[in-house]
Amino acid sequence: MEISSATFVKSSKTLKELPPPVRPEYAFVGRSNVGKSSLINMLCRRNGLAKTSGTPGKTQLINHFLINDTWFLVDLPGYGYARTSQTMRQAFSEMITQYVVRRENLMNVFLLIDSRIPPQESDLSIMQWMGEKGIPFIILFTKTDKLKPKGLEANISHYQEVLLQAWEELPPMILTSAQEGVGRDDVLGLIYEVNKGFVAPK
Repeated sequence: MEISSATFVKSSKTLKELPPPVRPEYAFVGRSNVGKSSLINMLCRRNGLAKTSGTPGKTQLINHFLINDTWFLVDLPGYGYARTSQTMRQAFSEMITQYVVRRENLMNVFLLIDSRIPPQESDLSIMQWMGEKGIPFIILFTKTDKLKPKGLEANISHYQEVLLQAWEELPPMILTSAQEGVGRDDVLGLIYEVNKGFVAPK
């Protein structure tokens, strides 16, 4: 799938402000500073579409982007950044939770994980929660270009070992690099296939 148009639609503070659920949508979420904005810009080939920042935790709203006039890419608030106030962290968590559970046209959650660091409790907890809720998600390992092949392979293998302590079957995983465009075809190809089966909620 090629992206011919990518347009920012709106930012929402609450579920009531979200666009009508008439198109399939795909949410991107991860710890602050995981490289989410850069990855979104790479997928859409639109520099500056999602705002990157040197200050982790800046994205505090649910941001909708309309892609090819047919589906929504949704940029969710980052989580787990220590300098964000405890009250705001709880609000982010509640916002993400309510959106993921209640958004009826949400087709898949892409959970971004920094490939350079060991498994984090916040990431593992969100995976466990989504698994228990039956929410489809795919792990996107980011910043893979920052590691040498052997180091990357070792980190991914370790992550899989940790997950298998709680999971009978590993969640789907895709390696990505916003810098080199790695994983773009895999992510967009998956979205293309899932879109074929979308039926708008009544």
